[in-house]
Amino acid sequence: MAADIMRPLTSRDNLSPKPKAGEYITPNDRLTSRERLQIYSQSYWYRILDSLYEDFPGLRAIIGDDAFHKLSRAYLAAHPSKSYTMRNLGHALEPWLRRRHQYTGGRHALALDMVRLEWAHIEAFDGLAAKALGPEDLLELGAELRMGLQPYISLLELHYPVDDLRIAVSRNSDLHGTASNAPSAPKHGATKRRTVARAKTPIHLAVHRFDSMVYYRRLEPEAWRILTSLRQGDPIGLAVETGFEGSALSIDEYQAGIAQWFAMWAELGWLCRPPS
Repeated sequence: MAADIMRPLTSRDNLSPKPKAGEYITPNDRLTSRERLQIYSQSYWYRILDSLYEDFPGLRAIIGDDAFHKLSRAYLAAHPSKSYTMRNLGHALEPWLRRRHQYTGGRHALALDMVRLEWAHIEAFDGLAAKALGPEDLLELGAELRMGLQPYISLLELHYPVDDLRIAVSRNSDLHGTASNAPSAPKHGATKRRTVARAKTPIHLAVHRFDSMVYYRRLEPEAWRILTSLRQGDPIGLAVETGFEGSALSIDEYQAGIAQWFAMWAELGWLCRPPS
């Protein structure tokens, strides 16, 4: 029954011909076995489509609601819900979309950047957190000291300033703070496709949370490389060297930046003990 309910609907939102509902559902005086099963199937599909709709407003703004509606149905047919929570519905959207240019209307790279950002937003909102290192843990930053980065933080290297677009979309919509907080009726056709500058503007971004709110913080390339190196398990000495590779900063500027960055990361609670 679960497999039949999760089977994609037809183009008119009817149950596909394959299920034989009469094998496990009895009819009643108003509905046939198939009609009863169709009610469950439509409820399932409308709910997960709404959830994906709420979780990716930036992608909708880039490709438009009609294209997003087609994309959602194709993606969810390939990656049906397998989790107790619908916040995980979009976990495979970026790798799935990578080879499917037909859904992005000539804005493929931009759309992929937005999907990465919006999935990072979901992860930051309710991802796991480790005990943060305090200032007292950072008094002596020896070259061999290792530290980790909070698991809810995503470090993104993007081609377009999709963070600005996502913030603008959020300000102009009735978004809630919780991912997948959607009404029960399916929605499409309400979001206008936005005009977005095509010029690439590479940015380095950290998506994190603070006081239960999600934030996007742009990083200097050197800071981004340091954090990426720390997340990979490198000691601080190697992370600092990695951050300086190819940098246009002078040594004095870089050293001053390191002091400021670590102070800020500690204040935001980004740093933690490395995973065992």
